[in-house]
Amino acid sequence: MKQLFKKIITDFQESKIKPTVPRDMDIPLESGKIVSLVGVRRSGKTSLLYQVIESLRERVSPTSIVYVNFEDDRLFPLELSHLDDLMEAYYELYPFNRDRKVWLFLDEIQNVAHWELFVRRIYDTLNLQIFVTGSSSKLLGADISTALRGRTIAYEVFPFSFREYLRYREIEINLHSSRSSSFAANAFEDYILHGGFAETIAATADVRTRILSDYADLIVYKDIVERHGIKNLALMKHLVKYCCTNLATSASMNKLYNDFKSQGFKLGKDTLFEYFSYLNDAYAVFSVPVFRNSVREEQRNPKKIYAVDNGFKSIFDASLSPDYGRLYENAAFLYLRRQTREVFYFLQQQEVDFYCRIQGRRIIANVCLDLHAPDTRKRELNGLTEAMKYFDCDQGWLLTRSHEETVIHEGRTISILPLWKWLVEGNV
Repeated sequence: MKQLFKKIITDFQESKIKPTVPRDMDIPLESGKIVSLVGVRRSGKTSLLYQVIESLRERVSPTSIVYVNFEDDRLFPLELSHLDDLMEAYYELYPFNRDRKVWLFLDEIQNVAHWELFVRRIYDTLNLQIFVTGSSSKLLGADISTALRGRTIAYEVFPFSFREYLRYREIEINLHSSRSSSFAANAFEDYILHGGFAETIAATADVRTRILSDYADLIVYKDIVERHGIKNLALMKHLVKYCCTNLATSASMNKLYNDFKSQGFKLGKDTLFEYFSYLNDAYAVFSVPVFRNSVREEQRNPKKIYAVDNGFKSIFDASLSPDYGRLYENAAFLYLRRQTREVFYFLQQQEVDFYCRIQGRRIIANVCLDLHAPDTRKRELNGLTEAMKYFDCDQGWLLTRSHEETVIHEGRTISILPLWKWLVEGNV
């Protein structure tokens, strides 16, 4: 194993890194902490590592940089005891670096059971700046936090935001330019339907569908079925399909249990709850609770379901026309979720899609494609105002397909804005 590690280390140090699209994330080069990048498969974690490595190569010798991808088939099967060979192989190659700073990048490290024990030991005993990536929120979870307490700083990685999507397509972002705005608004149609996975953007419709289907299979089989020993594969696949075709809808475990049981699935409520939690753990699906002042009250109410990428809806949904309302709401959720893990919906007399706090600011937002009907406009404004009064907030957002206006409603300011502009401007 030591000789193989030497080959992997040397091959990467001699390689040229392919250009990548800069992401809107600032990953520190020398935080003194173990930097964790976590997120769904193919969301760009490795590309982010490459960007960090490219920056490092301008400052330090390539021999001070070690990168290992633990999905490399040459390393299978790899056990915790093999990891010692990694650092020994490196120091045999570069013995003079034992007392110098070394940057260590461990990609998809969760494939090695109990990897955190190894990382903790080398962090404590060697002069290393360590970066790890994984396709599981357990890299942020209680078990890892206990093993690496006080040693980690975590960053969540999602498929491209709309700003990053425009950058990938080399579309200028200039809201003062009618030409630039036209290109951005046109590109938003594709983004909202097909999502932000980098490999799908330039693909033909048929290839894009195949790529997204492969991603879905990878998440289900690699990150859930294999990792958790799923027995009821048919139920797991049906749950994935249900979540991706019912974006932005409320779901209670009791209702799902009864629905699935009526369709002939043999399951228990605990099994369904576990499977749903596995989807959350793999960053494939997110559940948003209603805002209440107690956790118990939050748990009693249905949660709203969102997916990590709009493109997944298209591969499972057999309907002839896209449900733009759900797709817009899912895109708005992902925009907020990139900035905070604590996103809620609000419900009293009326429902408001989103409430959260970002950098000390309260964000209250509703998504409504078309406000032409007077009753719709009244309902949306009244709902936002109710939530704004509850949270004592003077600013709210009503996100539409194309309508733009600022409204003072019952003494509160509501900015009506096309969703694509909201995503581009970064108002929150």
